[in-house]
Amino acid sequence: MFGSSILRRLDWLTIFLYLALVFFGWINIYSTTLSNTAATFYDFSTLYGKQLFFIGVSLSLVFIIFSIENNFFERFASLFYIISLVLLMGLFLFGKTIAGATSWYDLGFFNFQPSELGKLTTALALAKYLSDIQTDLKRRKYQWYAILILLIPIILILPQPDPGSALVYFSLFFVLFREGLPLQYLGFALLLILLFVTTLKFGVIWVCIGLGILTSIFFLFKKEEFKVPTFPLLLFLVACVIISLSVDFVYNNVFEQRHRDRFSLWLGLEKDPIRLEQIKKTIGYNTYQAERAIESGGLSGKGFLEGTRTKGDFVPEQHTDYIFSSVGEEWGFIGTALIIILFTFFFLRLIHIAERQKRDFSRMFGYGVISILLMHYFVNIGMVIGLLPTIGIPLPFFSYGGSGLIFFSAMLFIFLKLDAARLSEL
Repeated sequence: MFGSSILRRLDWLTIFLYLALVFFGWINIYSTTLSNTAATFYDFSTLYGKQLFFIGVSLSLVFIIFSIENNFFERFASLFYIISLVLLMGLFLFGKTIAGATSWYDLGFFNFQPSELGKLTTALALAKYLSDIQTDLKRRKYQWYAILILLIPIILILPQPDPGSALVYFSLFFVLFREGLPLQYLGFALLLILLFVTTLKFGVIWVCIGLGILTSIFFLFKKEEFKVPTFPLLLFLVACVIISLSVDFVYNNVFEQRHRDRFSLWLGLEKDPIRLEQIKKTIGYNTYQAERAIESGGLSGKGFLEGTRTKGDFVPEQHTDYIFSSVGEEWGFIGTALIIILFTFFFLRLIHIAERQKRDFSRMFGYGVISILLMHYFVNIGMVIGLLPTIGIPLPFFSYGGSGLIFFSAMLFIFLKLDAARLSEL
């Protein structure tokens, strides 16, 4: 049961970093959504008031998590996973469409996004499966079973369409690599991404020429003791060419127009100046305004509630996906650096905790939590500062949203619960 003993075993440094991120996130949600200065902090009709309620729910959930027996999450991991899949399938019948994606259930007070629950349950199910097979990922059968656990929710999420959430599920492949999945899979995935991007940017002909040049250089300068059979190499080159030839079909028939526009803007593919201007005013507008907001903050920022771009509603969705821009405008370089430092220490601490686990399930679930949060962190900030194409995923513990905050918090504190149990088992 939840008592003083578990309080002594908790990793309080991680909890402090979590609370600091949640608090600073709420301050920025308050700043970006405040429209009536006479309203109180506890006005639940406002977005910042609702977020305060979600924070309360998340902290209340912590007490429930700590009151549950240690092996509860491992024992019922498969059941939780199945429930989340049923909820994802239910979206096709009962889902609510927001911003073009049917990813939510309308529960009245807030919209529930089952893909957020799915991240937690998939991490649990993957950790359960890998711990059951004793991390025997050298065998092909077990590799495919583990990959299937990840692919099923991805297949259900992509048609919503919600590529951002699907991308986060792919981050769980890092758990497989940590537990022994051959790195050839990672190499193949990186090759696919490289071929896709270079083909879009330069075209199939130039990609084929590049592959030919690289192959020629390899044969000219390879050492005699480094022998590579000719036939497998030629087969590999043919596969690369086939993949490159398929890019145009995938790009035009799988991706929606809004996704194609984002790639066109990111890679500079659009040649028509009129069409390019249209894309900048729609798809690229958010990123452009977010960059200008961060730039205007300078070293120390304009001050709390003093952000002119924030108050002028220049940045759409600034309380959700683009909340980092409000940090840059009101708190400046010092504020953004502080957030980066807090997140860096937070992730390093989680890695340290994961590595000290004695039970396989706890370690694997810990790395699942780290992978999910890291993907959100890198993609969100990369999107806001223009390094990555626009992908709608929130900044963990920071962005407005009940589903995200509640399930991010649940993932973290289940992991801390498992870590506290580790000490009791020593």
